[in-house]
Amino acid sequence: MTRIVYLHGFASSPQSSKARFFEQKFRAAGVSFDAPRLDEGDFSRLTIGGQLAVVERAVAGGPVILIGSSLGGYLAALYAALHPDQVEKLVLLAPAFHFPSRWKARFSPEELAEWKQRGTKSFFHYGDNTRRELGYRLIEEAAAHADEPAFTQPALIIHGRNDDVVPAAASQHFAQGRPNAKLLLVDSGHELTGVTGLLWTSTAAFLAM
Repeated sequence: MTRIVYLHGFASSPQSSKARFFEQKFRAAGVSFDAPRLDEGDFSRLTIGGQLAVVERAVAGGPVILIGSSLGGYLAALYAALHPDQVEKLVLLAPAFHFPSRWKARFSPEELAEWKQRGTKSFFHYGDNTRRELGYRLIEEAAAHADEPAFTQPALIIHGRNDDVVPAAASQHFAQGRPNAKLLLVDSGHELTGVTGLLWTSTAAFLAM
């Protein structure tokens, strides 16, 4: 089978529970699996373009199957749209569609002004289990990217009905009118950690394993 590249979420890492879960499953099936650290160890300089460059190095010309969680799902969709010859299929877990507009809208004008003036803002980094500073450049640079990347490859989108971070409506809106995208709604929140068995059986069936 084509190798797997897994893209973790915002302020996460390749050591996240879902990344390790999928790595174990795919390696047991004899499938090559890679999960790059998207911030390259420097969270303060994180941008969409910078993460796409990390994905490009991991894909190494393809062909690959991309699996992405939350922001990683949005990045997978973006990369697939930009490189249709390198990505065969996608599995998107609670993908953060509309990230450029939704991310900016989550902060008040005053908060954005303060962040821009200071240059950085503190966020909890789940991968490092501590707070890290994030540069305002992420906000500015994200605006250059599409809210809904127009990829054409087959995609399985799995989203929790009770997601309070990225509403399931974002995936429902994306899947409408896109015959290449199959949407599976599950009884879970954003992390999807309570339905890992279903994640695997659905993914394995979609990839015809």
